[in-house]
Amino acid sequence: MSGKRYPAEAVLFDLDGTLLDTIADLAEGVNRMLAELGRPLRTLEEVHSFVGKGIPNLVRRCLTENAQATEAEIEAALPVFRRHYAQVNGRATRIYPGVIETLTALRAQGRPLAVVTNKAAAFTLPLLERMEIAGYFDTVVCGDTLPVKKPDPAMLFHACRLLGADAGRALLIGDSANDALAARAAGMPVLLVSYGYSEGMPVDSIDCDGLLSDAREVLDRLQPL
Repeated sequence: MSGKRYPAEAVLFDLDGTLLDTIADLAEGVNRMLAELGRPLRTLEEVHSFVGKGIPNLVRRCLTENAQATEAEIEAALPVFRRHYAQVNGRATRIYPGVIETLTALRAQGRPLAVVTNKAAAFTLPLLERMEIAGYFDTVVCGDTLPVKKPDPAMLFHACRLLGADAGRALLIGDSANDALAARAAGMPVLLVSYGYSEGMPVDSIDCDGLLSDAREVLDRLQPL
């Protein structure tokens, strides 16, 4: 991986696995749902590998991975998960090391910032407030903001329009192939954190422009404005 520095007029961040370690709350919501439905519970490691494509995909995988479930059962399980997750969202979530320092430095440099996440707005916005990081971001694009989710690049283009930035002069920080594929399709450079979720896929096997072991390393990959 190169140490190229990017002329990023704006920086976009994924949420789960990039800014926030939310896996304990997601697993709690999942297992409360499964218990209510009389299904076998999932381990933290299993839930870890299922996260990335939004709540419907998470629920689907929890019900169907090495198990059987009809489409009707999956649809019926969605509101059950949402009800339980709303009760625990943010309780055990932690901000990754270096994130606050990074966001503070980027704001001081005058770079507009966005969150671009496949998590629904009903969970994303309260979570950002609860973790006291909402104020760092100029806009938030959630999994239900548009009809599509990452890896569709439309979410990145939408965020850039809201920030008044060109996609080719923005930078995405994420943790999975979803982020990398969306960025590639948008013509946007992408750096992936090595500490995230990456849907059970080795992060160093994903086509991206570099890996970050700490959020603060983003600062060394940007050209001055």
